Amino acid sequence: MIRLILTAVLLLSGTPAMSAPPQVIAHRGASGERPEHTASAYLLSIEQGADFIEPDLVMTRDGQFVVRHENEIGGTTNVADHPEFVARHATKTIDGVETSGWFTEDFTVAELKTLRARERLPLLRPANTAWDGQEPILTFDEVIALAREATARTGRVIGVAPELKHPSYFAGIGLPMEEAFVGALERHGLTGADAPILIQCFEVGPLQSLNDRIDAPLLQLMSLSGGPADRPGLTYASMRAPEGLRDIAAYADAIGVETGLILPRDDMARSLPATSLVADAHTAGLKVVAWTFRAENAFLPLERRHGDAPADHGDLDGYLKAFYALGLDAVFSDFPGAAVAAR
Repeated sequence: MIRLILTAVLLLSGTPAMSAPPQVIAHRGASGERPEHTASAYLLSIEQGADFIEPDLVMTRDGQFVVRHENEIGGTTNVADHPEFVARHATKTIDGVETSGWFTEDFTVAELKTLRARERLPLLRPANTAWDGQEPILTFDEVIALAREATARTGRVIGVAPELKHPSYFAGIGLPMEEAFVGALERHGLTGADAPILIQCFEVGPLQSLNDRIDAPLLQLMSLSGGPADRPGLTYASMRAPEGLRDIAAYADAIGVETGLILPRDDMARSLPATSLVADAHTAGLKVVAWTFRAENAFLPLERRHGDAPADHGDLDGYLKAFYALGLDAVFSDFPGAAVAAR
């Protein structure tokens, strides 16, 4: 009941957490133009006008939060170049997917700080490789500090939109996320309903647990297929139906959905209109965020591509404007400057 009341207040009043016009969330920073989750990516996105910066959170062996797209870091750091860490190469099953590489939970923060970030998609974003090897892995505390410094410098409230990655997996190896996460929020004064933060997760249980402990805005992520790792049998398809959205509104303030759940794409785009998801979610008292807007042809629907080369940029501007016209509350974008310009 408290969550529903707070949601109604937020929708009526607007707060730094997510207010009109549609907010732009820099997806891992300006990750289309700098290696993701680096200070330079976050700072560039703020320069470009982003309202939020988004850190993906994974845990270290000593129970700290660091910012990486996944807990496997072979593809986003130079860990393979460190002979002292060769023996830590491992194969693990993460949410049912077998993965080989190096994992944050096998390192302390101090050890991870000896590594340097690199571009995750070098074939699509070769220009970003110019920054390879230059910047360290950031902690969650450092990202919050960066946002607060930028808020003071720019006079704009820069929010933080952390995503808790694989919480069930981490709980299963003795590194439960929720307690440490609430501690971090309390330390930084980010537990209130008006805090400039938007907390995301694909799982359900962690958001429900957080809803019982804090009032900060929560966002349930959903994709086109599958379902939450912590809820076998529950699908994202059922969660996005009107009844499922009402269930989500009992513990969250927003949904974050894959673009194809709102606007059908490619062959389906020719015959199907926009879905009713935005309207259905708003009726349930939920705000709606769409992910992820990227400029490269490889990520755009067929009708928005320019040419055939996967790395070439297509009509991101038009794609964003089509979504803004549907009444979205926010977007995630690797190119926040384009998302700000389009709105």
